Amino acid sequence: MSAKNSDNHNRWCSITVGFRVSPEENEQINVAVALSGLPKQEYCYRRCMEREIVVQGNPRVYQALKIHLAAVLEELRRIEAGGEVRDELLETIRLINMTLNGMKEQTMDKQ
Repeated sequence: MSAKNSDNHNRWCSITVGFRVSPEENEQINVAVALSGLPKQEYCYRRCMEREIVVQGNPRVYQALKIHLAAVLEELRRIEAGGEVRDELLETIRLINMTLNGMKEQTMDKQ
């Protein structure tokens, strides 16, 4: 049996919520989770509850940015060779842009 969890208000979290997605949707969710720096459960919870997701720059987020920017570059090279633009690529670029802009604003606020 798994350990019991409680939330920020010391309420027991005993309900499990699950849903099915396509492999492409799963990949998009995984990219968003990686760029957020949050655990998948926390990311999904915040998105479902329409709560703000604030990305804190840390080695995990920087590594995710590096990996996904390399994947974007590879896709752009494929497109240059005559391929078509996929919606998933545009969504990944949008997420990377939002992440970098948010981190830039945090850096500017600290100065």
